[in-house]
Amino acid sequence: MPNTDEAAIAQLHEAFAAQKAAFVRCLYPSIDERRGHLAALIRAVTSYRARIKEALRADFAVHPEAFSDLAEVLSVVTRAMYAAENVTVWAADEERFTDPSIFGSARATIRRRPKGVIGNIVPWNFPFELSLGPLVEMLAAGNRAILKPSEYTPACGEVLREMIAENFAPDHVTVVVGGVDLARAFCNMRWDHLLYTGSPAIGREVAKAAAQNLVPVTLELGGKSPVLLHEDAITAENVAQILGAKAIKNGQMCISTDYCLVPRASVPDFVRHARAHMLERMPGYSRSEDCAGIISERHLDRLVGMLAEARSRGCEVITLENDAQVDRATRRMPLSLVLDPPEDLALMQEEIFGPILPIKSYDSLDEAIAYVNGRERPLALYVFANDEQVAEDILARTISGGACINACAAHGAVPSLGFGGIGESGTGRHHGIDGFREFSNPRGVFVRGKGDLFDAFTPPYGEMANTIADFALGPKS
Repeated sequence: MPNTDEAAIAQLHEAFAAQKAAFVRCLYPSIDERRGHLAALIRAVTSYRARIKEALRADFAVHPEAFSDLAEVLSVVTRAMYAAENVTVWAADEERFTDPSIFGSARATIRRRPKGVIGNIVPWNFPFELSLGPLVEMLAAGNRAILKPSEYTPACGEVLREMIAENFAPDHVTVVVGGVDLARAFCNMRWDHLLYTGSPAIGREVAKAAAQNLVPVTLELGGKSPVLLHEDAITAENVAQILGAKAIKNGQMCISTDYCLVPRASVPDFVRHARAHMLERMPGYSRSEDCAGIISERHLDRLVGMLAEARSRGCEVITLENDAQVDRATRRMPLSLVLDPPEDLALMQEEIFGPILPIKSYDSLDEAIAYVNGRERPLALYVFANDEQVAEDILARTISGGACINACAAHGAVPSLGFGGIGESGTGRHHGIDGFREFSNPRGVFVRGKGDLFDAFTPPYGEMANTIADFALGPKS
């Protein structure tokens, strides 16, 4: 009998062949057809709302129901609705300039056409948003797609498989479920485009495998997204915003606040505001149903190890809840600050992906900006400053995939705003028109008219060619 991955790999190849054949039969779905596909996706997500919440609880041990609705259901629905409203404009031909003195009455256009069959390797932290969200733009662009959920979220993967099978033909959209062997096979397929969301280390392997078949890739790779606070921005409201973003999924979010840069003299004020916020607004947070469980024992052990290493090196570790402990049964742990950790600690070298927030002090804004620029380019940068010109100056002197001013992670919730990284944090974009373009082929089309000079550009070359060259470049010396 074949093992699970062997069967899944066979299913992958069968689905891939079926989708390739179906795409050739229908290269250019109409706008109405695409809107119909988006409507089917909306129906699928809303009808499976309860099942989605159950699956998230099963995989995370604890997962807040309200956030399940907001981040895994509503986000997909609003993204699909936005695409359905705008796909006609996105898909319209784009006229390009042609010089009439050379090309006469010719026309040139960019016609955005479907790429074909797209693969999506989905991470475990947002198993529905990061599978179905990009699917929105894939469908809007007229593509077919195969989704591979993470093996860390088996319950979510099964619900995703059932939901898609119930609402889409397998030669249009399908889900394959399996482990590492399936993931390797997935990366080696001759996709028309491949999307991977996950760590930079695995992203490199995905890119290498895709390159063997010259498959274009979109890589969403995360990284250490910093918060840079100006000296005028150490307020209770801003600290609450930072901690609130960190608490989403208990830190298990690619655009979570990974570390904070705080003016040295203001670190005590930051800590004071953080303690007060947790005491007044989030008492008992890590023991509440609003606190998501860490995805696995291995991931929990990694986070506990980070804090143990920081303590062993003499760092001040501040647990922002009274009498809070790690709960192994539900894989929950309280939010902790680590003050001025040395650079060689794991929590400063790796994306944390959990409820640990390092606070790095700085003595001048130039020093803080140099610190950000001296590290890999982050997926997001969060700037807090009362003076908008100061905030804009910080953005002008730094590089990141996305950014927010006086907010954290909000850019990831805007359906119209392209989302992605740069360098170590990824390549390519999805969300809105940027996602539509990412998953489209910008086909340049030239239609010859009358009155052009084409004959001058083809041999044998004569006086006309010389006249054009002399006119444009000046007489021969």
